[in-house]
Amino acid sequence: MQRIAIIGGTGMTGVCVVDYALQKGLQVRLLYRSEATVPERFKGKVELCQGNVVNYDDCKRVIEGVDGVCVILGTRNKLEATTELSRGTANLIQAMNAENIKRFSIVMSSFLFRPDSEVPAMFHRLNDEHRRMLELTKASNLEFIAILPPHIADEPSTAYTVLHDEAPGRSISKYDLAKFIVDSLDQPEHLGQVCGIAKKND
Repeated sequence: MQRIAIIGGTGMTGVCVVDYALQKGLQVRLLYRSEATVPERFKGKVELCQGNVVNYDDCKRVIEGVDGVCVILGTRNKLEATTELSRGTANLIQAMNAENIKRFSIVMSSFLFRPDSEVPAMFHRLNDEHRRMLELTKASNLEFIAILPPHIADEPSTAYTVLHDEAPGRSISKYDLAKFIVDSLDQPEHLGQVCGIAKKND
């Protein structure tokens, strides 16, 4: 991976993804909705592409010519019913197929590892949307890494564990999650896998 597109790179985790990708020496193209959300430090270092993930043409434009895509779509703590995340996911998958880009990492939630009866009611609607995203991802025939983190903590980086098809713990540093979102694109053992991630000994 030399050049990646980051979708959702202005949220709490997304900003860390951009920072880490730049630190790693990657060329980054960032899809953003509003310039007010783009950190000043990105300007001049990141190729900025204004648009919205629910617009297919914007998705096609931001991924054109990249080697891989990182998808960190969020709702900025809104928990009401939405289809924006799954519509964006569908658009990105369609655009990747059209542009012959095979590899992407995408973030959802570790609640998908649990039965609905164990998920707090306030998260049910968002969890339904994450489930739609996961179904689209699995059906995409692309080289995906589906990442299902638990609570994302504003804490320093630590050692962390990644397991397939299960959650290894209850929290993960936003810096470690960002690292895995980028690094997993070059880790064949995680391709086509649903990955749980958490700090070690959590």
